[in-house]
Amino acid sequence: MTLWHGGIVQVKVPLPFSLRWVNSYLIPDAAGYTLIDPGLHTDEAVQAWYEALREQSIPFDSIHTIILTHQHPDHYGLAGWFQERTGAPVYISELSYGYTQRLWGADLGAEFALSLTKLYAEQGMPQSVVEEIAPHLDSFAEKVSPQPAVTFLEAGRMMTIGDSEWQMIDSPGHAKGQLCFYEPLKKWMICGDQVLPDITPNISVVPGENHDQLRQFLDSLEALKKYEVELAFPGHRNPFTNFSERIVELAAHHERRLLQIQGLIQAEPMTGYRLCMRLFGERIAGNTHNLRFAMSETLAHLFHLERQGLVTGTRQNDQLYYSAKPDSI
Repeated sequence: MTLWHGGIVQVKVPLPFSLRWVNSYLIPDAAGYTLIDPGLHTDEAVQAWYEALREQSIPFDSIHTIILTHQHPDHYGLAGWFQERTGAPVYISELSYGYTQRLWGADLGAEFALSLTKLYAEQGMPQSVVEEIAPHLDSFAEKVSPQPAVTFLEAGRMMTIGDSEWQMIDSPGHAKGQLCFYEPLKKWMICGDQVLPDITPNISVVPGENHDQLRQFLDSLEALKKYEVELAFPGHRNPFTNFSERIVELAAHHERRLLQIQGLIQAEPMTGYRLCMRLFGERIAGNTHNLRFAMSETLAHLFHLERQGLVTGTRQNDQLYYSAKPDSI
């Protein structure tokens, strides 16, 4: 746990993934605390919260507001657990909440898993690997339970957090409906997973969302770059000061990745799965969680290039093979 400027408490909530922890923030005011992104519901996370609250002498009933920057389970998972213990309202954007219901609401998770595995199969993923995806997705249901009753937030409006007014900014790309929160007087930004230090946010294709996720992400970065930020509070790693410089670095990373993909498939037409293995290889071997993220990110880049007319997909035996168009690099 780390205490930051203005009394904001950073709680490193453990994760059973390579990311190791997700950041939760407790922001004080005269009435108590606002909790940002409580983390994934695991026994280890619950124990970490009991220890953190005891260390800071923060009782559950002093937490009066819970805010979710976005819907991914490592941010959303403990929201209902905290709501049961605090009685606090849980705030999230309507678009973000819609995603939670696709995955974990009223049997719709099976439809999502079917759509995702169908997508992966036509992109060349071997059947033995495809069969691991649905059980992996199902395993998150208990890690987001109980689910909270929510109140919707709307980008473009202001929200009181702590003793300050924060602007809510629509920040899609990493997650549909994700919100960043900007405090213009202190020049602070709560940026969820949209801008991270040291690591790159995952940009994934999501079945049923017929958008160019990478284009949305890059456009969002360009919009965020206009804000003067002295301290950014990210969802992973530690708060950082070089916000605008980090945005430039992230955009450059994706431009390099797009050129790398074009070069690989110009030399040899590939399925999305084959390309994913070339890009990520040993880093995802034997890990279904990392494979899903890598596969969906690979497809986000491929589909972005396809929309730009720089690559083309050809169906062969129920699978799609991609090649770069001549002179596209």
